[in-house]
Amino acid sequence: MPDSDQNASATTFNQFASDNYAGICPEAWQAMQAANSGYVTSYGDDYWTERACEQIRRIFETDCQVFFVFNGTAANSLALASLCRSYHSVICHDLAHVETDECGAPEFFSNGTKLLHVPGPGGKFDLAEVERTITRRSDIHYPRPRVLSLTQATEVGTVYSATEISAASELARSYGLRVHMDGARFANAVASLDVAPADISWRAGVDVLCLGGAKNGMAVGEAVVFFDRELAEEFEYRCKQAGQLASKMRFISAPWIGMLEGDTWLKNARHANSCAALLAEQLSAIDGIRIMYPQQANSVFVEMPEAVADRLRVAGWRFYSFIGSGGARFMCSWQTSRDEVMQLAGAVRKAFSQDI
Repeated sequence: MPDSDQNASATTFNQFASDNYAGICPEAWQAMQAANSGYVTSYGDDYWTERACEQIRRIFETDCQVFFVFNGTAANSLALASLCRSYHSVICHDLAHVETDECGAPEFFSNGTKLLHVPGPGGKFDLAEVERTITRRSDIHYPRPRVLSLTQATEVGTVYSATEISAASELARSYGLRVHMDGARFANAVASLDVAPADISWRAGVDVLCLGGAKNGMAVGEAVVFFDRELAEEFEYRCKQAGQLASKMRFISAPWIGMLEGDTWLKNARHANSCAALLAEQLSAIDGIRIMYPQQANSVFVEMPEAVADRLRVAGWRFYSFIGSGGARFMCSWQTSRDEVMQLAGAVRKAFSQDI
């Protein structure tokens, strides 16, 4: 197929299914291109990787230990494995990505650590349920709770405040648990709350953060950030064993420089959040649409008649029926335009009008 035809076919649908659908933002692309010069030492022993690590330490205002892996599944699974033994358990929300979308990888890489999931409104923990799960049993037949895992932003687009994270961390600490944060959309949470990254991570009690890059404008690559450096002991061996140690590491790490040095990561997140806010505003004005969760990051969850959803899909719009929520998810990215948002809102109105 000619290139022009391939490019045309790639744009024949209108997508709000995932921020993973977006391309690489210019700043990440240019940083990767800058690293593509001459011979550079391999496996992370290079200038680009060290510079990227220093940028992450700068934005978090602390001397953290940083590792780069290919994707979020590896980041979460290896981080949790580093905090647990096989007879431990991880407490997470019912809708947490580590529970619903990692294909058992956290259990696999930890040699059997069990995930214990608890309910809570708006994708957030009910801390009373967390405490009940921790204290339910203490006998040797029960997997001993070891880690509390939060998702920020949550799987339904809500955001934990610094106060909420601190409360969860204090509860975890009181029972000897470590705190892990799945931050695939951490940038969107920072932008939404307008706080320093440190305020919703280590200052609020988080021990290890899996910082997302791919959903915010990078091609590939997540950063595992250990705020407690002792917990990172021998983590590089886990990365190697799991096939996550890139030989040409500079192409994983360099894009972080482009994202962080000019605060592109926050610019991208603010734009995606803003598009989602516009979409929520437009959809909430349509009779028959119900916004399911507060729009706080870059997604909008709605309830609408199945016939309307079907018409949208037939018209070429792509979006997910989200696992566990019973509604449709519309996701915005750094690449989403406000015109596209308005086109989607118009398509939803048209789909409703066909019922008249």
